[in-house]
Amino acid sequence: MKADSQAADEKARAENEPDGVKRTTESARLFAQALEVIASGVNSTARTPRSGWSPYPLFVDHGKGSRIFDVDGNEFVDYLLGLGPMLLGHCPRPVNKAVIEFIRRRGTVFALPVADEIELARKLIAAVPSVEQMHLATSGTEAVLYALRLARAYTRRKKIIRFEGMYHGFSDSVYWSKHPPLEAAGPDSQPVPVPQGPGMPEGLENSLIILPWNDGEILERTIRRYGDQIAAVITEPVMCNTGCILPEPGYLELMRSLTRESGIVLVFDEVITGFRVALGGAQQYYGVTPDLTVMAKGFGAGFPVAAVGGKKEIMQLVADGIVSVAGTYSGNGIAVSAANATLDFLKTPSIYRKLFKMSEALMLGISKRLESAGLSVSVVGIGPLFQVWFTDSPIRNYRDAVRYARKDLFRIWWEAMMKRGVLFHPHAFENLFVSFAHNETDVEFTLKAVESALPELKLRMRG
Repeated sequence: MKADSQAADEKARAENEPDGVKRTTESARLFAQALEVIASGVNSTARTPRSGWSPYPLFVDHGKGSRIFDVDGNEFVDYLLGLGPMLLGHCPRPVNKAVIEFIRRRGTVFALPVADEIELARKLIAAVPSVEQMHLATSGTEAVLYALRLARAYTRRKKIIRFEGMYHGFSDSVYWSKHPPLEAAGPDSQPVPVPQGPGMPEGLENSLIILPWNDGEILERTIRRYGDQIAAVITEPVMCNTGCILPEPGYLELMRSLTRESGIVLVFDEVITGFRVALGGAQQYYGVTPDLTVMAKGFGAGFPVAAVGGKKEIMQLVADGIVSVAGTYSGNGIAVSAANATLDFLKTPSIYRKLFKMSEALMLGISKRLESAGLSVSVVGIGPLFQVWFTDSPIRNYRDAVRYARKDLFRIWWEAMMKRGVLFHPHAFENLFVSFAHNETDVEFTLKAVESALPELKLRMRG
């Protein structure tokens, strides 16, 4: 009865929205149905009303290239891109063709290797500077779990440094201090581990050292004091799970130097940045090479595939049987054929230069138009990965984002843009993604939508 009542309420709301608002009555109806059979109504917390999709998420009918179409018939220029995996856009023909051909001619899962895995490994090793050997997985969460297990086995140490505001998957050992309430998170200079929620086994917090990002002095002091206990430092080379926060000049280089001196394994979580900001990821872009790298999303073109790779002497622990890395679906034919086709596409000459040029025009255009309306904004990113911060203060880390980013203003902007056929995640701590399927027409459409939204933005933000 509760779900039926909610469906009726949402349908009435959608039907009575003012002119110009996208009609979403069918999404409202489907979400009410989903609540009856799916816990929370969706299959990831990133799609819930609590994460910004309020009062309900859009239900998608299909995607094609740079566009998605919802069940109500609305069309959007898509900068959500599945939260990053759709680097080639939706339904990329060469990838889909490779997957269909593999399934049609050969199968899916064999619990035995296929030669295509060797081909994929060679492509990953050639692309990513840190990778001498690698191992496939199915998700970024799995790959992070294995990377940290390898680091602990290699160093024979227990503790892990991770940074407040980052997300490294949902395994118990790292699902801490992603977006903690500041009143529970300890002092700015010495954060304490805060679990993402209940259900974590007691004692895991003792294996973690939580630090603020972009503070080289605190990082150096911590490593000098506890270095002989620290197995790994794990970081996104660009903070992508609290909006988009770039590393300050010299910060990654200092991190590399300190970890090398103390025998600590440096792990780059390139689930988001990998293959997006360069073929070799952020480590290629910044010229900083970690010991281990976690990869996912971008090299699968929407198919579930991940990998951990790095120094041969660390990966050798798997070969020697010291560290077990398992997975029934690791190396399955669907994922491997998708990844091979994706990497073939990404090696096309000049495509990253063109993608960056288009993305930077989009960022500059958004910034100029919002600033012309008297709004305090900072558009921060690297090429096809960026966020629009509504703020008049610099944002260097998670606590800055909590204190200074105007999430309420971002929400107003999101609603105004969605009305005009432009879609991205409604939460200010997510990102806008640009794909190889986007073109100048999409950029022009988006910038016209920003211009069209300015009167509404000024009116609503003033109120």
